[in-house]
Amino acid sequence: MTSAPNFRDGLLAEIPSLRAFAMSLCGKSDRADDLVQETLVKAWAAQLSFTPGTNLRAWLFTILRNVYFGELRKRKREVEDVDGVYAATLSVSGEQDARVDFKDFEKALAQLSPDQREVLTLIGASGFSYEEAAEICGVAVGTIKSRLNRARAKLTDLLSIEAVADIGPEPVSRAVISRSSSLPSV
Repeated sequence: MTSAPNFRDGLLAEIPSLRAFAMSLCGKSDRADDLVQETLVKAWAAQLSFTPGTNLRAWLFTILRNVYFGELRKRKREVEDVDGVYAATLSVSGEQDARVDFKDFEKALAQLSPDQREVLTLIGASGFSYEEAAEICGVAVGTIKSRLNRARAKLTDLLSIEAVADIGPEPVSRAVISRSSSLPSV
């Protein structure tokens, strides 16, 4: 195990090299300083995973590189919306409706037979194929399909679903959401 003073001294000695590498990656001194700081914090937190006698510089450069590219990937998923125009077009239905709907679903699910509930969970929630579910349950594929069909029909009946439009927000909320998404951009 590396003693903290030796590890700390090694970190401090590598700061200039880390900063130069960070500058080569991002080209901005303030951003490079942030990358170096984040690297040092991560390295300090993970110092027990560092093997003494191995290349500390390579280990630190790997951490810095991972931090840099991780942040780049994260920024690619973000949408820049300086004036809030994009955010103004977004709307979300009330959370309370979803909770009530989910409670209703839980109650209906509990009313299914254990076999139907198992198949619905395996295929509908866990994403198994009919064949995989049949193997897990130890029954024929046709039995799985039959149980699933009966489970879906029973849930539809218990939840009073007559059409696909009955799933999701109620009509007033749906109208508000569609109205706000069709407003012209400012």
